Amino acid sequence: MARQLILVRLLRSIAQGALAVDFTLYLRARGWSAAAVGLLLMAGGLAGAVLSLLVGVLSDRVGRRLFLIVYETGLSLGTLAVIALPATWILVATAALFGFGRGANGSSGPFAPAEQAWLAQRVPRDRRGTVFSLNAGIQFAGMGVGSLLAGFLPHLLPGEHGSAAYEPLFLLNLIVALVNLWQIWRLHEERPMPQRKVQPPASEHPAAAATVEQRENRALLLLTIVNMVNSLGVGLVAPLLPYWFAVRFGVGPELIGPVYSVTFFLTGLSSLAVGRLAQRIGLIRSIVLPRLVGVVLLVVIPFAPSFALAAVLYVARSIVNRGSVGARQAFSVGLVRDRRRGLASSLNAVSWNVPAALGPALGGYLIGLGALFWPFLIAAVLQLGYVVLFPTVLGRYENPQPQATD
Repeated sequence: MARQLILVRLLRSIAQGALAVDFTLYLRARGWSAAAVGLLLMAGGLAGAVLSLLVGVLSDRVGRRLFLIVYETGLSLGTLAVIALPATWILVATAALFGFGRGANGSSGPFAPAEQAWLAQRVPRDRRGTVFSLNAGIQFAGMGVGSLLAGFLPHLLPGEHGSAAYEPLFLLNLIVALVNLWQIWRLHEERPMPQRKVQPPASEHPAAAATVEQRENRALLLLTIVNMVNSLGVGLVAPLLPYWFAVRFGVGPELIGPVYSVTFFLTGLSSLAVGRLAQRIGLIRSIVLPRLVGVVLLVVIPFAPSFALAAVLYVARSIVNRGSVGARQAFSVGLVRDRRRGLASSLNAVSWNVPAALGPALGGYLIGLGALFWPFLIAAVLQLGYVVLFPTVLGRYENPQPQATD
């Protein structure tokens, strides 16, 4: 089951890798300004935040498979509509609901909390750091393949120019969505069993259970606050980077795509290394130390005098920064018991999506003004804050107490 879920995410990450490079360039070819692109990406983030909270809570009650079927069905229909009738309102609605161009690393958008909780349910606690890092590594490899495809997808249709040349991008996403819908349909899920009300011993009466839940709630609140600082910094730059490369250096997908491809492949290897590192030095240190290096590189990128140097710095920064994704996911799902993992995953997603949604709007506004350096500098300050806050605020939760285990 876990292997099949990882395979679904691998295929989805290939499609999303192509979107991460080409979607903002497609919008630019349609005449969209940087500010307008940023607003659309913001709408996608906000829609994802609202839906993910609802999905996470409901998936703990009714199961996770249903939500993934709904996601892949909706994605298939929306993408088909964009291909058949690329009207602006259809494009905006589909892109906002399914996070086009946000580089989601293979996640199922607002339905990711259900998917993440389902995977966690199938993996023992002591193996989650390794398995989630493996999952992240595989999805980064998929993003790398997709980014490589993005370099020549706009050249597949002879004689097509401008936005029409990007139609193969949406065809790829449609095919992947249909294949994944078929795969998820064939999976079996063990439905959550209703909690039996057993009279606990006097020493473990409701006070003990309330203490565990209060501890979990406090941990989730702190994680939410810390994540918001990080995601705002990431949102300022990451979704708009292909657009920024095009404006700053005048390059197109044939150069940006291979750079993203190399980035994701090497990040996948980095994620596997972080998974092993987490077993040796702990999840928190394996998250914080690489991201500190990433902050330094983020400051340097906008001052690079050439596309080649900026690309090398971006690749290096991605390797150390994104490689901790699996470790962060494993840490967040380990904060609570199994029956609350959907809630934990959804809060994690909301704390990420809302600030990350605001970031592109601000970043796009600054790029539109010609301030090509400020988004990077502001993002670096915010991510430095995350590096300081994460171990300071969440360090006590790295080794959960016995009551909070599965």
